[in-house]
Amino acid sequence: MLILSRKVNENIVIDGRIIVKIVRLDGENVKLGIEAPPDVPVHRQEVYDEIQRSNRDAASAGRVPVPRIARPHRSPPTPDAGQRPPSDPSTASVDSESPAPVGPEPKSRG
Repeated sequence: MLILSRKVNENIVIDGRIIVKIVRLDGENVKLGIEAPPDVPVHRQEVYDEIQRSNRDAASAGRVPVPRIARPHRSPPTPDAGQRPPSDPSTASVDSESPAPVGPEPKSRG
């Protein structure tokens, strides 16, 4: 462990990316300011210990993983890959030889 003496408003630089500044002395408490990149987590020791304990508990809780949902099997594409089969009524084409729609005949006026 490296032990350093610093006065108020003096800094310690760690790895060229983290700056620890002595902000204020308040009785037995030392107030620190810490500048670190967003990807570097900075925690008080007791918070860090709680995070680690929670992670260990979650990993060893014996939870059964959620099963993956199987994707439906798709048949290989046919030569007409961009078209749906004509049995699909939403895409069936209507031509002049198709039967007329079935339903009540319109009443004549007169």
